[in-house]
Amino acid sequence: VQLQASGGGLVQAGGSLRLSCAASGRTFSDYRMGWFRQAPGKEREFVASLSWSGMSMDYADSVKGRLTASRDNAKNTASLQMNNLNPDDTATYYCATCTTSDYTKPTGYRCWGQGTKVTVSS
Repeated sequence: VQLQASGGGLVQAGGSLRLSCAASGRTFSDYRMGWFRQAPGKEREFVASLSWSGMSMDYADSVKGRLTASRDNAKNTASLQMNNLNPDDTATYYCATCTTSDYTKPTGYRCWGQGTKVTVSS
């Protein structure tokens, strides 16, 4: 599965952005998918994950209540709606799939998009 993330940009604190992830390949719906982010000088960290059906969701504590992940298997797409953003959310955001193990860790995914940069100004 190949992934391409988009939708990043510059937003003021308190604002919103919606990230998208387009997948190619017929097996997208077979896998759980996840969102991660990496700030400059920091390790890649877990943001959210969805089961193959989208019915089971898991979020990092730092984003609960502000970020909402969704997926549309018929369109091979996934989205991350980000509300009430703050400067700590500044990072490059990645979508991932082809899960192999622990879905809260980057090592749990084999397929990655190229990342889309989000900058939140104070």
